[in-house]
Amino acid sequence: MNTLKQKLRNRERVFGAWTSIPHPGVTEMFCAIMKPDFVGIDIEHTTVGMERVQQIMTAGQPHSTALLPRVASHNGEQIKRLLDAGADGLIVPMVNSKAEVDQIVNWMKYTPVGKRSYGISRAQGYGPGFKDYIEIWNERSSLIVQIESIAAVENIDSILSSPEVDGAMIGPYDISGSLGVPGKLDHPKVLKACDHVIEACARHKKSCGNQIVDPNAENMGQFFDQGFTFLILSSDLFLLWKWCEKTYEFMEFFRGR
Repeated sequence: MNTLKQKLRNRERVFGAWTSIPHPGVTEMFCAIMKPDFVGIDIEHTTVGMERVQQIMTAGQPHSTALLPRVASHNGEQIKRLLDAGADGLIVPMVNSKAEVDQIVNWMKYTPVGKRSYGISRAQGYGPGFKDYIEIWNERSSLIVQIESIAAVENIDSILSSPEVDGAMIGPYDISGSLGVPGKLDHPKVLKACDHVIEACARHKKSCGNQIVDPNAENMGQFFDQGFTFLILSSDLFLLWKWCEKTYEFMEFFRGR
């Protein structure tokens, strides 16, 4: 089976789901029915705690889906605990420089690539799987960095020069804020910055991704035509948001009849 890391490195089309609601059943449903290549677990902008993250990963991984927590910050302690809990890799927000990439790699990878400490927990099969896990972890685990500021855009070539970075995910809202045009995603400055990242990913042969709030065949095709190679297709939060809006419209229509 082609792993997520291989697909990212080959710049194949990769599809992700996203969970912000801290219940394992949501991720289990995504993995069993949608069958994405990976599910991002949002820790940065949610109340998802460490124990719940492990439960979410336990629900999704039997379906051969990679589970990638998005960490709340550049925090070595949190990263260590997430990896030992069984994460298949990481999504790291607000990566602005090569120095930050190097620090993340040190926390994430075992020697000789990094400086991750050795322990025994769920990831290592509670002991019996320790040897097999540490032998393949560096080659199997996926690292996606989020490019969310104009500083990151300006440093994108040095960020992507790290051999441990498998993909970059653009954060257009944060980029627009850092450019002084918050929320104006169609502003020429924002579009130029995003194109710069897409082009850099192509040069460095790294996967480049984005998230679609309300995916359909048309806008997915537009993103791929733009040069993106992986897409996160909505999220549990966005799906409920859109369902609530549409259902409200139906209710108001029939109330007025």
